[in-house]
Amino acid sequence: MERIETDLLVIGAGSGGLSVAAGASQMGARVVLLEGHEMGGDCLNYGCVPSKALIASAKAAHACMRGAGLGVAGQEPQVDFAAVKDHVREVIAQIAPVDSQDRFEGLGVRVIREYGHFVSRTEVQAGAHLIAARRTVIATGSTPLIPPIPGLDSVPYLTNETLFDLRERPEHLLIIGGGPIGLEMAQAHVRLGCKVTVIEAARALNREDPEAAALVLANLRAEGVEIAEDTAAAQIRGQAGAIEVVSAEGRIFAGTHLLVAVGRKASTDRLNLEVAGVETTRTGIRVDASLRTSNRRVYAIGDVAGGLQFTHVAGYHAGVILRSALFGLPSKARTDHIPRATYTDPELAQIGLTEAEARDTHGDRVELARFDYLHNDRAIAERRTEGFIKVMVVRGRPVGVTIVGHQAGEHANLWSLALANNLKMSQVAAMVSPYPTIGEISKRAAGAYFSPRLFENQTVKRVVGLVQRWLP
Repeated sequence: MERIETDLLVIGAGSGGLSVAAGASQMGARVVLLEGHEMGGDCLNYGCVPSKALIASAKAAHACMRGAGLGVAGQEPQVDFAAVKDHVREVIAQIAPVDSQDRFEGLGVRVIREYGHFVSRTEVQAGAHLIAARRTVIATGSTPLIPPIPGLDSVPYLTNETLFDLRERPEHLLIIGGGPIGLEMAQAHVRLGCKVTVIEAARALNREDPEAAALVLANLRAEGVEIAEDTAAAQIRGQAGAIEVVSAEGRIFAGTHLLVAVGRKASTDRLNLEVAGVETTRTGIRVDASLRTSNRRVYAIGDVAGGLQFTHVAGYHAGVILRSALFGLPSKARTDHIPRATYTDPELAQIGLTEAEARDTHGDRVELARFDYLHNDRAIAERRTEGFIKVMVVRGRPVGVTIVGHQAGEHANLWSLALANNLKMSQVAAMVSPYPTIGEISKRAAGAYFSPRLFENQTVKRVVGLVQRWLP
């Protein structure tokens, strides 16, 4: 058994763990990184990267059909499903070197390709290595949640970890789960020529603003996705190529393939956390605002910390704990400025509070500023006028923004900046956007906030009248 002493031990080479390891090593700390599976974690290999590559192929297929409104004759796309998956693999391969073992060893990180588990409060064993670390960061991420539906264990089913391995196009894909993952994959597959049925026990996209979610769902249905809401899967039966999902009401959904996309669970099973004195909750590892666990020498970041499960949150967490672990300075994680995006078409982005959450938190102090894509000249030129931006404002500062429409995820960047820095609506309104761009919707939303104050204000009109009388 090799004993290794280090300043920082990072368990998990996903987005958060890699960010911690790279930052700490480049700032002079001794770093050991453990990864028993794929470098890059879920995001690179089974999540963000392959799903967006697949969506890009689906978007190209759909573009063949929507040119008539632009004066270009549409035609049925010829989809080579195996070639689509080759594209997905090539995208992963192009990005993989950034997350590779070679790169991180080049940065001075000791990379050990083994799973690790605690053997004491300060020591972790990984294969033939015993690592004693001054600080440990758990960044093991999450895995697909498999619901206890009777019969599910007796039929072949897919998760995000196996979906991208399919080389033949599913004839009819059944998807259990109407959240972002389920709906993104539903639209992508229907655009690639599959029949798709989504089965959701509650309301699809139930975390999102209802009006924005309704616009997305209407578009998916118009493209051919069947979405059964308030329909709980009570039983699964069948065999490969002929699978049935039976609802609690007795409704039967028949398809050739089944994708389970009902959520994710924190990956903690291998860690032996009890030995380390690290407490867990129903959703993951218990952490405080500084992302410390009940063992003050151990941090948890990203999905395993039981909060928001997004790659960009894991990266944000990395920056929070580097300040604390390397410099001993106070540092706390926030959530009020965190954006999220659903990459359907149209996209749906949320930054900070939804309207309902803002009213629950701030009551009657909430004001709404809204601007519709229908009045954006670039959106009109590209025939992408469905959607809107809605800003929840309290005392002149945005506390939440909902965007649904073309490139909504891209427009979230500006508003995340605004919320992170506590900017005023006047500062957003002062921005000059190039014309014509879809991005003008943000400036116009800020303008919509001030319009009543300027153009419907009798005091302003009286002042302007007096000034005009006295100006030479």
